Amino acid sequence: MATFVLVHGAWGGAWAWGTVAPLLEAAGHRVDAPDLPGHGDDPSPVSEMTLDANARRVADRVEAAGEPVVLVGHSMGGMAVTQAAELVPERIATLVYLTGFLPGDGQSLMQLAANDPATLVAANLIVDEAAGTCRVNEDALRETFYGECPEETARWAAARRVPESLAAIAAPVRITEERAGSIPRVYIECLRDRAIGIAKQREMWDARPCVQVLGIDTDHSAHLSRPQEVAEHLLGIAG
Repeated sequence: MATFVLVHGAWGGAWAWGTVAPLLEAAGHRVDAPDLPGHGDDPSPVSEMTLDANARRVADRVEAAGEPVVLVGHSMGGMAVTQAAELVPERIATLVYLTGFLPGDGQSLMQLAANDPATLVAANLIVDEAAGTCRVNEDALRETFYGECPEETARWAAARRVPESLAAIAAPVRITEERAGSIPRVYIECLRDRAIGIAKQREMWDARPCVQVLGIDTDHSAHLSRPQEVAEHLLGIAG
């Protein structure tokens, strides 16, 4: 039996894993899918929506598992799991990036996301400097994030999105090869992703080599559009 800790991406919440988690549990494994600060049902204010707070939330849940976990980060969740890995490397068996941002030391999501001609996020980003948050234009949500999802699923997910913290997006990770860098990494590409283009995904894992690269022919939200395939990949990674 393995323990999976599943970390959602920007604007999201633990709800994003609502279809994948039961599939993993049905196979006999344990699953924990936390809300990051200010997301889902967590009431934290924007001032507490930081990369460090995200990493600490993840690290606490990893430690609570009581055994080395398979730690999965989707999209911006890749930043949180990377920083958490620096805090508790001995508690993580494998780091999995589901079309996730995969940073090296000193890199922020803002830096990693730059120069991605395939993304629709940049052209549709609405920034609220006063609030310290951003969101994506509602008219662009389906094409950007949910292109392969059933219409009902796309509407359900879009209705649950929350504003994302500008501070978290701009913050660089601080990691070492001796700690976070020592953990085996697996990348799951999403070939039809319009939030993080496939070339950008490959640029990241090429810079931070992984022990395995897998693929799913779907959109950015593979856990909603292809939950069975995501679960099968995760079960294979857990061995």
